[in-house]
Amino acid sequence: MKKSIIEIIVGLFMVAGILAMVYISVNLGHVDFFGQDEYQLTATFSTVTGLKKDTNVEIAGVPVGKVADIKLKDSQAVVTLNINKGVKVQDDAIASIRTQGLLGAQFIELLPGASDVILEGGDEIFDTEPPFDLMLVIKNLAVDE
Repeated sequence: MKKSIIEIIVGLFMVAGILAMVYISVNLGHVDFFGQDEYQLTATFSTVTGLKKDTNVEIAGVPVGKVADIKLKDSQAVVTLNINKGVKVQDDAIASIRTQGLLGAQFIELLPGASDVILEGGDEIFDTEPPFDLMLVIKNLAVDE
């Protein structure tokens, strides 16, 4: 009798442990079993120096998505953005690559437009600004002197 109670308690702890591992894996791995809560936009830049996959996409300093992919197409960098559903991006929005601080990590800032036309999944942001290249400015200053 005591042995079966102990086996039941151990079994319950095992089930609880497995459920906890599944919960942590899903939350840390950002696995979405119930459909996507985001849509994709693309933006083409002349350069994406320092930009990496999974970096933030922000509007007014608030994270609204992530960089999903960066590919080269016709000597241009095509960046795929996963934007959270419910976040509306106008068709005249500007995608800019910014730096957190002076020498911090890169992220994409979306500057909202004034248009009434809202982009949908698969659309492209046409107005883009590449990252500020501090080394190029220093090089140009050195050449000018």
